[in-house]
Amino acid sequence: MKHEVQKFLEYLHSVKNSSPHTISNYANDLAQFVAYLTPPGEKTPALTAVDHSMIREFVAHLHEHGLEKTSIARKLAALRSFFKYCVREGLLKENPARLVPTPKLPKRIPSVLSAEEMGDFLNQLAEEPKRQSDSAAANPSSRSKLAKGSRLKPVPAEEGLLIKRDRALLELLYAAGLRVSEVVNLKPADIDSHRLMVRVEQAKGAKDRYTILSPRLLEELRLYWKLYRPTTWLFPSSRDPQRQMHRSRAQKIYYEAKRRAGITRGHGIHTLRHCFATHLLEAGLDLRTIQSLMGHTSVTTTMRYLQVRSFETRKDLLDLLSIPESQPPQ
Repeated sequence: MKHEVQKFLEYLHSVKNSSPHTISNYANDLAQFVAYLTPPGEKTPALTAVDHSMIREFVAHLHEHGLEKTSIARKLAALRSFFKYCVREGLLKENPARLVPTPKLPKRIPSVLSAEEMGDFLNQLAEEPKRQSDSAAANPSSRSKLAKGSRLKPVPAEEGLLIKRDRALLELLYAAGLRVSEVVNLKPADIDSHRLMVRVEQAKGAKDRYTILSPRLLEELRLYWKLYRPTTWLFPSSRDPQRQMHRSRAQKIYYEAKRRAGITRGHGIHTLRHCFATHLLEAGLDLRTIQSLMGHTSVTTTMRYLQVRSFETRKDLLDLLSIPESQPPQ
């Protein structure tokens, strides 16, 4: 069975063009299933010996160990995809996972930041730490002015974040509605300054799409590019410029910026994408256009943002989200 699993993972990579993240998750889920079927000292059952009762027992085992329903559903989806592949390749007559029901998942409303919180989140990256610390050293009263005039926490110089890069990264995630896996895979050539678009190559579902690029965001990206001159990747790894930034690094940048802004609401970096859709709805953009910009297959996925649009979008954020006259192609 391990051999068939390996062939399936190769199929995902070479034929389906699945993302490394998806392939890694499938590999881990299938390896866990194989390990469950292989008690110590015994051989792994043959592929043809696996039936739906074994899969049901595996799901029950995951429930007993307190795994979240969303994680169980993902593992079950991996098994269904694997056995479906085996049926298509003639290795099995039917898919044993087809008869196993998916756990009922709670309908979660996306967590978004208000326009004010988003403004604080981005503004705390407006200046480099060194400039702030130098200014405070030259003028001691500036510290008290900063504290009086802003709710934001001062940025310690010793933490040394690459502020221009971080701001460009986070603004692009928010103002273009990108997934973290999409932003780290962008190349400088994907920024179309003439048509004011961002090309997202091989996005989720192996589909290319275009999303918006406002003049204000373009200016931020130009400032970043002049400082760092990225070549292969728009956001390269600090250790190896020939490799893109890792998703986990982008996540750390997001959480650090959120901490500095004193924001507790919202979850992971995907919150910025939720904010993009919600703030565009609040600005009066129609659902179908937002669906196209987000790359959603079904408009039903986009409609969930109707439940959370409750804040008034600030004018400066509308500038950041401005939509060019030529709409992205469907």
